[in-house]
Amino acid sequence: MSERTFGARTSVPPDVYSPERRTALVLTGTGTAGVYHAGVLRALHEAGVKIDVVAGQGIGAVGALLTAIDGAQRLWEPHGFWRSPRVRLMYDWRPALRASAWALFTAVVLVAVPLLLMAAGLVVFPLDFLLQVVGVSAGGGLVATYLGLAQAAVASTALPTWLPRLVLLVLGTAAIIVAVDGWLLGGSRRLRGPFWWRILRSPMSASSAVDHSWTVLWDLLRGAAQLKRPTAADVGRRYTELLSENLGQPGFRELVLIAHDIDTGRDILFALVSESRRRGLIRRATTRDAAERRAEIVDLSGVARDHLTDALAAALAVPLITEPHTISFAAADYWRGEAHRLCDRPSSLARLIEEVAYLDVEQVVLLSAAPESPGPHALRRPRVDGRGRIGEYLQSSEAASVRDVLKNAATRGIRVFVVRPTHNPIGPFDFAGGFDDRSDRTQHLSELMSRGYEDAYHQFIEPVLGASGERVGQKTT
Repeated sequence: MSERTFGARTSVPPDVYSPERRTALVLTGTGTAGVYHAGVLRALHEAGVKIDVVAGQGIGAVGALLTAIDGAQRLWEPHGFWRSPRVRLMYDWRPALRASAWALFTAVVLVAVPLLLMAAGLVVFPLDFLLQVVGVSAGGGLVATYLGLAQAAVASTALPTWLPRLVLLVLGTAAIIVAVDGWLLGGSRRLRGPFWWRILRSPMSASSAVDHSWTVLWDLLRGAAQLKRPTAADVGRRYTELLSENLGQPGFRELVLIAHDIDTGRDILFALVSESRRRGLIRRATTRDAAERRAEIVDLSGVARDHLTDALAAALAVPLITEPHTISFAAADYWRGEAHRLCDRPSSLARLIEEVAYLDVEQVVLLSAAPESPGPHALRRPRVDGRGRIGEYLQSSEAASVRDVLKNAATRGIRVFVVRPTHNPIGPFDFAGGFDDRSDRTQHLSELMSRGYEDAYHQFIEPVLGASGERVGQKTT
């Protein structure tokens, strides 16, 4: 194992964690991955792990924002982000989609009323016969009552008249709701394509997740003051001012968030770093033109500080599953006032690690809730529900991204320490918990948070942090 010296720092083996090295904390994943992050962050907080830069992708942006201003405890506290009842509403099905589903279900039930009425005779006739056998049948019998009700129901002024009208009313109301919802899709961008394609909007909404995030951030910023939460833009502005003024102070870390620009095919970096690294981040030496570099960086410490709200909304927008977030650039910006559509890119983890490395980071602590496949004979039953199908792909994609990062980390000269579960039955959108095939029971989010806490100790604090403390300063050959 070769020795490596970083400036005037102590020589340590390259595969050993050192508190003297500049360290980045990277959080990646979607949905419930943030619950696992919370457990790990709690353990790192208790162990006093030094963090210089915090970066987030997807739901990791929430943890990154709180950790950057020494507020990570708001993730695991009794009334914190992941303990709130509002978590169950995150990434809920769109109201128009739910209304359409209920309308279709109601219409099917209404159409089935005559069939159910006829099928009731299969119960009434045997029951009436049984009552007559035991001698307790009422006068006239059940059959006569049933025939009277059936005859009244199929009369020309009853079911044949109002049932089709009621079904048409229900379906028509649903169609109007869907049409209005599709019309509102336009926003600030003109759309291309037939109008009826607007009906096929993304099935889920990230608005509840974004709103919940700003509520928790505001609770942290206002402290003990009982103030009504202002707009998300105002909260974001206060956040950037607080972080900019306190960078370098204990508990405050540099911040990097990533999102994907659908219109330009680029990853956009939202960064708030110290003044000494700000110029290098924006104008770092590359083979590409400097202006092209400006197209991918949003400096939150400058005039673009109001884009923090866009960074969070874009990071929480899951591609295809939710509508992308529209960001409007300033007229003086590189994009000259254009409005672009931004969302998360689950495979952008490698790009995020690359950008963090340019901030003089030498070691990365990577948090992921996607377990690595243990090998053969570990298959699970495929999910058939909508949330489960989507979540399975996202979790698999995240696991592949982590594997790629670990393979390429050595070529970048950066050490990556990964904390991840060996088994996680809770999918990214299972906010009410997930069923575990292996233990044949339902596991809740509290268990996932506890697992993150335990994994942090078993995978990093005890074997890496503890062992590194014994080896730091030792020269090896």
